[in-house]
Amino acid sequence: MTAMGLGLTIFLFATAALLNWGASFASQSVTDQLTPQKIMFPAPDSEGLNALPAPDKAAVEKYAGQQVTTGEQARVYATNYIGVHVKGIAGGKTYSEVSGEALGKMAASKADPTNAALAAEAAALMGQRTTLFMGETLKGLLLNAFAFWQVGQIAMYASIASFIGGLLMLILTIMGYAHLRKTPSETTI
Repeated sequence: MTAMGLGLTIFLFATAALLNWGASFASQSVTDQLTPQKIMFPAPDSEGLNALPAPDKAAVEKYAGQQVTTGEQARVYATNYIGVHVKGIAGGKTYSEVSGEALGKMAASKADPTNAALAAEAAALMGQRTTLFMGETLKGLLLNAFAFWQVGQIAMYASIASFIGGLLMLILTIMGYAHLRKTPSETTI
């Protein structure tokens, strides 16, 4: 049993080291990918920040003026900043909803080139389509960065738990070997 305890101790310490490496890799990868993009939260008391609804403003305000470099910042920027602005573009419609409508209006406009009102409506919808596509894409990419970062955070906590388990098993293993040395070999356990 004591030898199995030693094996489990080694396993837990190795697991802790690998989980810690994974956590560090995930966190550093997210930072390395976000930093060169130079995505900045709106400055404190800026128009962009003050235009947000109260719950979103409160979430964004704690990072006001900072660059997005962590997974949590990416989540807040994507959800509470980009998400709010994207909802206001086409009355809450998504890219997929606006895209079909825009393409239909564009085809109708080409079929009736003399209809200026239809052409203007098609152009407005195509503009909304493009803006929604860019906003939803950036939002999705930032949320993927958050998800990868979050997996790293889970690995970090698992690493801590594994390390604590390894320490506990090391103590029990040492106690087991100490008990073996004190117990005569003819004693049955």
